[in-house]
Amino acid sequence: MSTVLKFKVESFRKIPNPYTAESGDKAPQMYVAICDVKNLPDNIPMETNPREQKLTTNVPKKIQYTLVNEVSFGDFYLLNRGLCISAASVEFNNYSNELTLVFEDLDVHGDIDGGHTYKVILANRDKLEPGTQFIKLELLEHVENCFQRLAAARNTSTQVKDQSIAELENRFEIVKEGIEGAPYANNIFFEENGPGDIDVTDIIAILNLFNIDKYPDKDNAPITSYSGKRRCISDYIDYHKKYGKSLDNPYMKMSKIMKDIFELYDRIECNMGKYYKEKTPGGQYGKTKGVSVVKQGSDRFRSKFGNNEMDYQTPTGFIYPILGAFRALLEKDANGFYRWRKNPFNVLDKLGGELVFTTVDRSRSLGNNPQSVGKDRGHWVTMYMLVRMSLLD
Repeated sequence: MSTVLKFKVESFRKIPNPYTAESGDKAPQMYVAICDVKNLPDNIPMETNPREQKLTTNVPKKIQYTLVNEVSFGDFYLLNRGLCISAASVEFNNYSNELTLVFEDLDVHGDIDGGHTYKVILANRDKLEPGTQFIKLELLEHVENCFQRLAAARNTSTQVKDQSIAELENRFEIVKEGIEGAPYANNIFFEENGPGDIDVTDIIAILNLFNIDKYPDKDNAPITSYSGKRRCISDYIDYHKKYGKSLDNPYMKMSKIMKDIFELYDRIECNMGKYYKEKTPGGQYGKTKGVSVVKQGSDRFRSKFGNNEMDYQTPTGFIYPILGAFRALLEKDANGFYRWRKNPFNVLDKLGGELVFTTVDRSRSLGNNPQSVGKDRGHWVTMYMLVRMSLLD
């Protein structure tokens, strides 16, 4: 069911999109509006904002001071970066100065950035007279296909803070020891501005796919790894605070197979085109929506962990459900460590074509949207069952 918000704004401008959309696609659009804080709706969807809005920390207190302090009256829209909102549609009535926002899918439509500012405004605007303070609204339309990257790019500070604190408290030692000696081990950055090009957030999200304590069967799909990476970091930290490096900690249990997990990711990423050809010999994987192809004269893509050359770059919405399905091959040994019931690389070689073809086919049925595939519970179940059935061979 759609949520429709209508409210008055002081000004509204469309920012032209410099790119041309592919045939049949709706091009992403950007708009900027200035709104009196008194007219801001109090029910903008917040499910899309990955941060917790705690108003007792220093940042919200500074926002509040800027909002209600008479010295800054008239300057708030300049001093604060405002709200970034994703919507299914954005319409503006030039005669009434009324803005209409439609939110259809609350996983991708709503407040993306500026959650603290929004909560502070709602809590304090009764102290203000109309025309006293204004807020800038950045409105994004048709950004569903890039929403995950957009949300991650606009919401880095809290996440970085969490992982930086965790690094200072030595909570990532389990991971460091589990991947010690791997070629990518020194490329991971565990704290803000650290060296490397692989975010520990991605590492934890991938490991979360194999937490069979939390996701023991097909009915418990680890979709959070794709749609809520910050939550994965928080869960990891909570596990470490509660269990440390004991075998009550699922991440300690998977320490012996961590290298296998990232090698498996690399094997999948490098061979998506090859696997697709196995099922569709005449097909062209590079024409699949969301897949990037190396352009003539350009360097080939490199895989995330093995740094291997690739002709295609595959969206993680395809890779995560396939990789996560291999938790179906895990069990616990006599000491409580996770181990493989069957060689995962042999299973991948046998099932790769079926897994990739089914994934691409599912994307097409969902409007050629890799992001929808990454969040589709039914697809995660299908992938899991395909790998699970290999145990019967």
